[in-house]
Amino acid sequence: MVEAKSFSDVHFLTVAEVAALMRVSKMTVYRLVHSGALQAVQFGRSYRVPESAVEDIVRRARSEGA
Repeated sequence: MVEAKSFSDVHFLTVAEVAALMRVSKMTVYRLVHSGALQAVQFGRSYRVPESAVEDIVRRARSEGA
């Protein structure tokens, strides 16, 4: 995983945005977050997912499926 150089370089996505990008349900995204497979930050009752974490999980899925 490539670390951001500063906090302003990090772009966070909502669970709904991640689900739309990955073409899965929001429940699937929540399962990935709770299992630790997808990195996320919790703010109150909401989760935000760094865009780089989505890129990482998609990259891993593609390499495992190849």
